[in-house]
Amino acid sequence: MKLSPSVSIQQTETGLEYISINSNLCGAKIFLQGAQITQFIPKNQKPLIWVSQDEDYSEGKSIRGGIPICWPWFGLHEKQGWPIHGVARTQIWRAEEVNELDDYIEIILSLPMNQIDKNYWPHKTALKVTFRLSTSLSVYLTNTNLGNAEISFTQALHTYFPTPDIKSTHVDGLQGAQYIEFGQGPFKQNDIVSFERETDMVYNNASQIQNIITQDGTINVTRENSTSCVLWNPWIEKSKRLSNFSDDEYQKMLCLEAANVKEDTITLSPGESHTLATIIKWHN
Repeated sequence: MKLSPSVSIQQTETGLEYISINSNLCGAKIFLQGAQITQFIPKNQKPLIWVSQDEDYSEGKSIRGGIPICWPWFGLHEKQGWPIHGVARTQIWRAEEVNELDDYIEIILSLPMNQIDKNYWPHKTALKVTFRLSTSLSVYLTNTNLGNAEISFTQALHTYFPTPDIKSTHVDGLQGAQYIEFGQGPFKQNDIVSFERETDMVYNNASQIQNIITQDGTINVTRENSTSCVLWNPWIEKSKRLSNFSDDEYQKMLCLEAANVKEDTITLSPGESHTLATIIKWHN
């Protein structure tokens, strides 16, 4: 991979390598472990993604924050003991390309499939993620079926967003969608979402654009090739059980995740590709 003037490879004290971007458009960090972006700050604006202050950047463990890639399943697998949210977020991805243009920087990583335990994923596929960084952040997760049989999978771009105060935060744009929460439902979302308790809503038939309204401004979140999304905040009790997460940090974050889950599960015929995308920016 050939680097550009604004892009370098750095390393944490724990030895994890990340791609550092420092351009006239934005600053960002993308870890090779999990192909996980953990920082995105548009120039002269506030950060657009959140990471826990307790994160220790351990090898083989997903980072608490940023945008973990959940693949090839989201949540708990039906088989007991299989890793939650799949296998992609703890693997070391390969940096393939850096392209620096006047109006954005593009970084492409791929997941070497020979690293994946065939018990978890026996299929012949290619998986890559493309980050397009400017004053907005676009993330494209592309699956390609290289085998001779149909494959199905679920996935999510598990984005953690910052907020000064979750109790003063609202999510607009989910009205009219159906959701399931804690195994109950479906229910219809009638109003703008506010946060007063643990929230774990899996939406179906959701519109493509939501706005997260915070005291720091409004974050615009767009999805592509996705009719499902997940809204999550652990609130008080669950925060105490989470690893790499301070007890009170639920007040400063929420997740709004572009997904292909439930009725939105993806099935690819041989040779087919699918790209899930999330695009985030501060609303002007």
